[in-house]
Amino acid sequence: MIKKLALNICFLLGTFSIITAQSTNNNNYALKENIPYISSSEKDVYKLERCKLDIYYPTDKKNFLTVIWFHGGGLEGGEKGIPDELKNKGIAVVAVNYRLSPRAKNPAYIEDAAESVAWVFKNIASFGGNPEEIYISGHSAGGYLTLMVGLDKSYLNKYNIDANCIKGLIPISGQTNTHYTIKKERGLPIEIPYIDNYAPLAHARKDIPPTLLITGDRRLELPARYEENAHLDAILRVLGNKEITLYELQGFDHGAVYAPGCYLILDWIKKHSNNN
Repeated sequence: MIKKLALNICFLLGTFSIITAQSTNNNNYALKENIPYISSSEKDVYKLERCKLDIYYPTDKKNFLTVIWFHGGGLEGGEKGIPDELKNKGIAVVAVNYRLSPRAKNPAYIEDAAESVAWVFKNIASFGGNPEEIYISGHSAGGYLTLMVGLDKSYLNKYNIDANCIKGLIPISGQTNTHYTIKKERGLPIEIPYIDNYAPLAHARKDIPPTLLITGDRRLELPARYEENAHLDAILRVLGNKEITLYELQGFDHGAVYAPGCYLILDWIKKHSNNN
């Protein structure tokens, strides 16, 4: 059932306690860092520098699910890192670096995101993971990349992967219009909404993977960030998608929504995973 919820702080903190109590805390984990996800024949110096990922995975279980995590930073900054809230929960987390503006220009960062997702699909089984249980998430710019890779099928088609094979999309405070950094690269006003081929909204379709949209409080978020997500939520439902949920976390601004958003990820994937 499609739900659109606004959570107050007290309720959310109570939810955190329940999730924490239910999480797995006795798994052994390995962390492998700076794995290139691009071709070994690549010559581009900046791609060689940035296109790497870290994988944090349980070593005492098999067939685990995986969350691919794209960091925020407005497509202009930020570094890969495993969110603390997702550690030691019986799942694998893959943290991805991608090229950044202005050194790289659109659609370089979207292409990198797709290539990293393709790498995970092709390699996660060798670490013990289930390639049919791959979720994509990220905060802010990472949420935007999550939606672009999941909704515009052309990026993963390049690697013979159907975006519909993604188990779930979980953007936290991602833009659904054309990203403001793309507008900045073009000399367009950042404040004015713009929708073209680089807007997730432009690729809304009926058969997308189950999707959880998370934003902070509309009064505290970046301008129109909640409204953009509400717009995507409405369009996806009109198109006939049955598994779309929108959460507005009251009392949390754009930066602060990151941590509680991760706890909602854990709760949501638990309900959607075939391993449960």
